Amino acid sequence: VVVLNFSLGFSPNLHRSPNTGKIFGNARLPVKSVSLCAKIENELVGNEGNIGKIQSVVAKSMMMAYIASMCVALPLAMAPPAILHKFNIIKKARREHYSARLGQFCARWLMRVFPFANVSVIPASDGKQEEDPSVWVCNHTSMLDIFFLMATSKKLRGKNARPIKIIYWKQLEENPVNRIFFKSCGFIPIDMAANKAGEANEYDKKGFKSLLKSCKKAFAEGFDIGILPEGQLNPTPEKGLQPVFAGAFTLAKMSRRPIRMLAIHGAHRLWHPDENIGMKVTSRKVKLRAYPKGRQFTSADDFKESFSKIVGYFGAKGSDISMKDLHHYLFGKDQDNQEDIFEWMKGLVPKGSSKAKLSAAA
Repeated sequence: VVVLNFSLGFSPNLHRSPNTGKIFGNARLPVKSVSLCAKIENELVGNEGNIGKIQSVVAKSMMMAYIASMCVALPLAMAPPAILHKFNIIKKARREHYSARLGQFCARWLMRVFPFANVSVIPASDGKQEEDPSVWVCNHTSMLDIFFLMATSKKLRGKNARPIKIIYWKQLEENPVNRIFFKSCGFIPIDMAANKAGEANEYDKKGFKSLLKSCKKAFAEGFDIGILPEGQLNPTPEKGLQPVFAGAFTLAKMSRRPIRMLAIHGAHRLWHPDENIGMKVTSRKVKLRAYPKGRQFTSADDFKESFSKIVGYFGAKGSDISMKDLHHYLFGKDQDNQEDIFEWMKGLVPKGSSKAKLSAAA
């Protein structure tokens, strides 16, 4: 807008934007020029926190370039481990480890080349210690979720975190890039009837025995398991989660592993699961959250309630529930002892925070 003012030959006095209140050059613009400036500003920055049309087009273009680049980079990155395995230089489990790491590397660096999203990460810990084998659960708001989880895995879960084998819908293998990547990483398929986001899932129960066997083997080979308890894309994440299935609880109970939670907010504003909206970019802000500590839940209902309260809220709001409630749902303990909460919160609040501030947060 300032450049426009100078190009029209006006003196560089101050002008307050009629939309955002920002100060720009020229207080003596004619009414038509003021309207023109306001229109251009809308195109550039948008209203009410949403990005403008020009930024939306640029973000969409970069996002499509990122996806196209991943379609090329992933098969190429999977080739070296596949060749080493074919000639019996490395075992299958080692190939899957290398493939997962290379996939994360591609997702992370290509997102730097094509920064279509403004991603913020809240890690579970300092990432220095390797956590126990776990079942990871996450909400599902966009087709971009897998890319964000891969790109931020090193920061989100820590440098020493075990690679994750994701349980996925087998029909996704119809895409050749998906098939190459999923097979290379040893992801675990499950059969399910085709449906749209928001429709009920119909699973092939005959495959559950094979699924459990594959998960047990994955734990033994140094992997964690990742599962999406909603079972499908959520077309309305701002309203909370879709119905939550108890498969993660059953898997964790049978394998005697804790459940750990991840949450994503904002990815649907880049690529919406609703086909009528699709890649209409309305915001570039995406948040990812990894929650500390794993928990072995006492019942399926206990898990579903905790997952809905913690991850459902973050997915809708981009922030956590109160510290008191968060501690309760993560650990399943009563909140009578405030000192217990303060000890737990030390790792979540920046150094220098007083006990009074912690109390206010709780």
